[in-house]
Amino acid sequence: MQSIICTLFEGNYHYGVAALANSLYKHGFRGAIYAGYRGTLPDWVSSGKNSRFPDWNGGTTLEVTNDFKIHFLPLEIDWHLTNYKPNFMLQLWEGPAKDAESIFYFDPDIVNTAPWHFYQQWASFGVALVHEIALLDMPSNHPIRGIWRNVIDKAGLKVINNNLNSYFNGGFVGVSRGNMSFLHTWVRIFETGKAHFQLANNQWKHKLDRTHPFQAQDQDALNITAMCCDVPLSEMGPEAMGFVPGGWTMFHATGSVKPWNINFFKTFISGRKIAPVHKLYWDFAEGSVIKCYSKNSIRRKKILIKIYSLLNRFYGV
Repeated sequence: MQSIICTLFEGNYHYGVAALANSLYKHGFRGAIYAGYRGTLPDWVSSGKNSRFPDWNGGTTLEVTNDFKIHFLPLEIDWHLTNYKPNFMLQLWEGPAKDAESIFYFDPDIVNTAPWHFYQQWASFGVALVHEIALLDMPSNHPIRGIWRNVIDKAGLKVINNNLNSYFNGGFVGVSRGNMSFLHTWVRIFETGKAHFQLANNQWKHKLDRTHPFQAQDQDALNITAMCCDVPLSEMGPEAMGFVPGGWTMFHATGSVKPWNINFFKTFISGRKIAPVHKLYWDFAEGSVIKCYSKNSIRRKKILIKIYSLLNRFYGV
């Protein structure tokens, strides 16, 4: 089954794209990654060549190996990139990746630790989703779900899945061609939010409270979609993103401090331990196919990780 991967980034999140790509390649993925971006491309893409997609101008293709490519596709949109996920996936299916049997979206602050064939199996069971840790328990009669039902009514849809009990993280989703309608519904929910709930790009600058149906915007829209979609879902718990112990599929560096920006000394003096995802990031940043750091930079980071991990055994929470 031909599968493609996509992600969205801007600014220094390109460091995350490189580590994500390395982690996927190491665990067996071969094929194409489509990276939508705003701004300029990083130096490690300098050997890329112009993409030849008739329906997408200005793309750049980096041929990492003869069986592994990254297509960088420029975006001219006003919305925050995280709200563009379902639109981007559908654009790929309608254009550059029209032959794909499944599409997997990963945030650029994720690294993969599972064999690639597992993901293909996962998406064959239903839309692949992972539970969030912040709202682990969200029963079907939760009051926020009641608020979301109003959104579903406004969208002219009906609640189909009344047995959902958890809240999903928006950083990953895997969709097979047969379940493509999930993405169309996700877009429809966004459009309803814009039309009826004053969902606008500038609300990223003005925090909404939890009573707003789109307080987490793309993530809430994803969860609303899960309630009213007419395709099967396949769920994994928060361990699937490394939020709790026992994870083996992927690790997600949520929060404002990303692995490529972390100051290990500040982390240590604040009493926090170095998270597993930060250690894994620097392992995959050293990957054999994409190199976006010098060997000395990687070596220094790994030495610091060892030092502060040792100190964390005696100090810190």
